[in-house]
Amino acid sequence: MLLRLSTDDESRWAAVQNRDTSADGHFVYAVASTRIYCRPSCPSRRPHRRHVRFFLSPEDAEAEGYRACRRCGPREPETAAGRRIREAQTYLEQHLDETVTLERLGREVRMSPYHLQRTFKRLTGTTPRGYASARRLEQMKSRLKEGKSVSRATYDAGYSSPSRAYDHSRARLGMTPATYRRGGQGVRIAYTVVPSEAGKLLVAGTERGICAVTLGDDAVGLEAALRAEYPAAEIERGNGELEEWARAVVDYLEGAGGTERLPLDVRGTAFQRKVWETLQRIPRGSTRSYAEIARELGQPAAARAVAQACASNRLALVIPCHRVVREDGGLGGYRWGIERKRVLLERERRRPA
Repeated sequence: MLLRLSTDDESRWAAVQNRDTSADGHFVYAVASTRIYCRPSCPSRRPHRRHVRFFLSPEDAEAEGYRACRRCGPREPETAAGRRIREAQTYLEQHLDETVTLERLGREVRMSPYHLQRTFKRLTGTTPRGYASARRLEQMKSRLKEGKSVSRATYDAGYSSPSRAYDHSRARLGMTPATYRRGGQGVRIAYTVVPSEAGKLLVAGTERGICAVTLGDDAVGLEAALRAEYPAAEIERGNGELEEWARAVVDYLEGAGGTERLPLDVRGTAFQRKVWETLQRIPRGSTRSYAEIARELGQPAAARAVAQACASNRLALVIPCHRVVREDGGLGGYRWGIERKRVLLERERRRPA
């Protein structure tokens, strides 16, 4: 049930703006433009007030078609340690232009540096330093997409110099900040769209290998999404080797052959890559829970971080994130639609490897 607009809603909005952890559990807020709902203390960027709706519970938000935020996990019970780690995330995001030591961060959230480092990595899958580094890159990408200059975007994101931003973006994006700002200008991406049992299948590649495998209901939407990410890249229909890659993915979907030998051009954090490599080892016809993946990686409390890595996967089927489910057996989320995930799993169970 949607809460009526009232002075109480204004108090709730104030709690959201202040990332008030004491308000967690009393309500959730949903963002109409993204269709996602969050805890009041979620460390994500604050939305515009006009896009925000308040709900008494996650169930009420989901009944209206909103999805749970993967970052703050509004459906999950939170421990005192979890609250402090989110406070640490918020503090890091507010001080991206500074070098925040473990000692300083520990004082802010009332934890010893050693305990903070261990708990942060256990719950998020990365260290405070790694988290701050990833957030700087996200903010720089956002500023560049807004049209800001490279120098303005890098300093706004908290980089101490353009050279640091250059090195970081080359490692994580595969291109310089200037190239990303130009929408991938100078980058050549070939793609093809083929029919499959799971709908239309787009396979895109660079000179290094496959950079995207996406699923959808129509070719137009898939092509538009690819061009939206790199509006100035040289994107064109491909053939030859690219069609062979696409055929291999379709064969794999239909239970014939594998994708192990396909060349991949995929970039992510060290933790994301570990998750993706683990997903590729899940046998066809089987599933693993987010928690099981976290335990396999030696970080049993990082189930939420595993879910975020799955959501960041751009290579459907090749990196089979559809084989990861909730511990209670629920399907969880899927970038290309929950119903498509259900169909994929049912077909794989009928035709296991």
